[in-house]
Amino acid sequence: MISKNIDRLLRWARKKSIWVLHLNTGGCNGCDIEILSLLTPRYDVERFGMLKEGSPRHADVLICTGPVTRQVRERLVRIYQQIPEPKWVAAVGSCAASGGVFSGAYNIMGGIDQTIPVDIYIPGCPCRPEAIMEGLLHLQETI
Repeated sequence: MISKNIDRLLRWARKKSIWVLHLNTGGCNGCDIEILSLLTPRYDVERFGMLKEGSPRHADVLICTGPVTRQVRERLVRIYQQIPEPKWVAAVGSCAASGGVFSGAYNIMGGIDQTIPVDIYIPGCPCRPEAIMEGLLHLQETI
C-alpha cells in the first residue's frame, strides 16, 4: 500500500516537473533559436513545470537539434548516459529526425535516432515554438 502510493507520488512529480537539457548536435541553429524563444516569458513553459537545466545529471528530457556529426557523436552518447533513468529524448526539427538538408554529407551520421533512442519527433524546419511546446506537452502526458 505504501509502496504503491510512493510510486504514484513519484510519477506525479516527474510529470509535473520536467527539466530539459538542450543540445545542438550540429546544424544551422534555426531550431536552437526557436527553443530559446520557447524558454522566454512570452511562451512561459515554466507554468507546465518545464525548466531548462544546464547539467545532464539533473535533466529528465534531452532536446536535440541538428543532425549527428562525426565530431559530436561520442559526446552525444556520453551526455545521454549521464542523464539518470527514467529519461526521454526529443528530436526537434527535420535535421534531428533524418539529417535534413545536411543528409549525405561526409561528416553527417544521420538523425538522432541513429545514435540514441528517440521518444518523440517534432517536425519542422525550423520548428515553431508552439509546435515544440505541443510536442513537449505530449511527451509530458506520456510520462
